[in-house]
Amino acid sequence: MITFQVFLVAAVLAVAAADSPAPYHPAPAPYHPAPAYKPAPYHPQTQYKEEARPFAFEYAVNDHYTGTNFARNEQSDGHNVHGYYSVVLPDGRTQHVKYTADHYGGYNAEVTYDGQAAYPEQHSAPAYKAAPHHSTPAYNTAHH
Repeated sequence: MITFQVFLVAAVLAVAAADSPAPYHPAPAPYHPAPAYKPAPYHPQTQYKEEARPFAFEYAVNDHYTGTNFARNEQSDGHNVHGYYSVVLPDGRTQHVKYTADHYGGYNAEVTYDGQAAYPEQHSAPAYKAAPHHSTPAYNTAHH
């Protein structure tokens, strides 16, 4: 009978243990920290002292076949630039430009022209004329 009582107590405890569900623990809420923005690192650009580089050049083109005619001349002491160029314009005049340029005054030009502008004679376009109208031919649809 003790065995039966032990069995009965064990059965009651088993039923009681089976009746209570395992403790429920929900999953933790996801955590996404806000992005942290920071400025890009500052790396100052290396400054190089440029040496003065004097130069001088000159060229000219005079092509009678195409009518191309221009010239240029420029000099620099490494800091200041001065020069000259000329070109024959489509209207027949020659444009002359004398200029200077430096870091303080910028680009300054003196422009002059030689000759008179000549424009080709203008011809009006031919007038549009509609093609002559012909009536549509009549066909006899009756069969004999």
